[in-house]
Amino acid sequence: MGVSENSTGLALALGSSAFIGASFILKKKGLKRAAATGTRAGVGGYTYLLEPLWWAGMVSMIVGEVANFVAYIYAPAILVTPLGAISIIVSAVLAHFLLNERLQTMGVLGCLSCIVGSIVIVIHAPQEQTPTSVQEIWDLATQPAFLFYAVATISLVLALILHFEPRYGQSNMLVYLGICSLMGSFTVVSIKAIGIAIKLTLDGINQIAYPQTWFFLTVSAICVITQLNYLNRALDTFNAAIVSPVYYVMFTTLTIIASAIMFKDWSGQDATSIASEICGFITILSGTMILHITRKQEESDMQRTLKFYVGEDSMKGLEDEHLILIHGSDFLEQ
Repeated sequence: MGVSENSTGLALALGSSAFIGASFILKKKGLKRAAATGTRAGVGGYTYLLEPLWWAGMVSMIVGEVANFVAYIYAPAILVTPLGAISIIVSAVLAHFLLNERLQTMGVLGCLSCIVGSIVIVIHAPQEQTPTSVQEIWDLATQPAFLFYAVATISLVLALILHFEPRYGQSNMLVYLGICSLMGSFTVVSIKAIGIAIKLTLDGINQIAYPQTWFFLTVSAICVITQLNYLNRALDTFNAAIVSPVYYVMFTTLTIIASAIMFKDWSGQDATSIASEICGFITILSGTMILHITRKQEESDMQRTLKFYVGEDSMKGLEDEHLILIHGSDFLEQ
């Protein structure tokens, strides 16, 4: 049963990454088409709401997120969460063919690193015993080890929000991303609990009447809202090419730790399997960092190219200069 459920979780996680990765490309193509006929989204336009491709991207993202949600019901977080990096590969490959964003040699190396790391984790992923009731999940959440993690996490989040954010939030992105990642670890374990409750209810074992189900739902809602709030602040303040990989590393690491403590994902595994999973995880993180560093370098090269053409050709008409800047900004939005 464990192998079957892990396989289901794996298939859902891979499908989720494929849909989410494709959604970025569809939305980007929709935004470019909308910009050709109206005001660009980057300067406050909403023409993209009339573009079918943009809506196709939104639907693709929703399908991917739902699949990711269900994947946590069947497989441990240590298997599902790192596979989110596959969406980066899908996005990079599709951008290479559909948006003419050439995947450089280092980008290919980053993709291969993510694939190798994912394979290692899949091979050595633990077999998780699915709880049979919300009460059982509540017992796991109230065990001393996880209560210690919860108290430490909440204390750190409050310290970041009340003390560090007013002083260092605008100068150190780790403040915002720390809040997002710490709350994100609670989001995943709460969503997993809700997903299991829904699955059991659909199987005829009603879990809706349990107050613990509504507690987990409340916790997940609070955590998601907090995550979105501080992630938006981080993206608005700092370079997205740096924010994305750092957030991925912090969020994934803390999620795996929280899940391992609460659901005892590594219980019964030998040291070799645990070490292999950690190595696979580090390989995925390395590939993700390589992909984002490559993207950042391409953006810098594009900015220098824009400055060269606009600066060197002083005789170029204003209309041509505007056209160059528009293409440049489109590139940077990708």
